[in-house]
Amino acid sequence: MTGTRAAEVLGLLAGEGRTLAVAESLTGGLVAAELTSVPGASAVFRGSVTAYATDLKERVLGVDGTLLAERGAVDPDVARAMAEGVRRAFDADWGIATTGVAGPEPQDGKPVGTVYVAVAGPGHGHSRTPGKVVALRLNGERAEIRRESVRSVLDLLAGELGANVRAQDTEQNGGF
Repeated sequence: MTGTRAAEVLGLLAGEGRTLAVAESLTGGLVAAELTSVPGASAVFRGSVTAYATDLKERVLGVDGTLLAERGAVDPDVARAMAEGVRRAFDADWGIATTGVAGPEPQDGKPVGTVYVAVAGPGHGHSRTPGKVVALRLNGERAEIRRESVRSVLDLLAGELGANVRAQDTEQNGGF
């Protein structure tokens, strides 16, 4: 259940004293709604941008216009740039993003169910360690694709936060 995952990631972020911002396209605010349904989310969640229109990805989130023109909005590098852009724009420690095609029609030459979710956090955002992106090929109706995209981006963030917590523990305790 995504509500449990949202509470988990917010708890991990709170435990680290970190903040989160969200950039959404195909999910249209569902990620932010999931996060803000958790009591106490305001201690961690800085805000979100629903950049549904392609030009907003460039103007608001700083996604490169040439990238958008050449590849369209449904692209792994666009997802990564959205996560990094919202992180910068909201002065957050972590940024997550969703972009893709929920249907009913293909977009930018990509079939329905093509989704990219991304995360950018401490240590990400430069050429040696860019944000992480996961490509998804989802089946189902529009609502199912959007729900699965929310779950997937929260799972990606949870995995990154878990890896971050494990790395810090290793550094502090000298183990692995």
